[in-house]
Amino acid sequence: MGYIQEARENHVKKKVEEALRSKMKQKAMKECKDYASKYAECSTGRTISVVWQCRQEAKELNNCLHQFTNDDVLEQMKKDYMLQQQQKESTRSLNPSAI
Repeated sequence: MGYIQEARENHVKKKVEEALRSKMKQKAMKECKDYASKYAECSTGRTISVVWQCRQEAKELNNCLHQFTNDDVLEQMKKDYMLQQQQKESTRSLNPSAI
């Protein structure tokens, strides 16, 4: 499949993409809440020293977040959204009285 064809298939409106990004970030924070708690615990009571004192916790949190917030995840979410929309359209066309 060519790049242009793939781009067309994964194209969603700007508002939909923003909503998907928000959903992606929420899921990432939920999945990484243990790492976020460790980082928050480490950074409590610190100011500038948080940079070097909590470096390991920050790295672990960022690695976890990156697993759930990258371009591949977003593209998969777009594909899933488009499939859902296509299914809704096909259901509507099969049963117009359900509208």
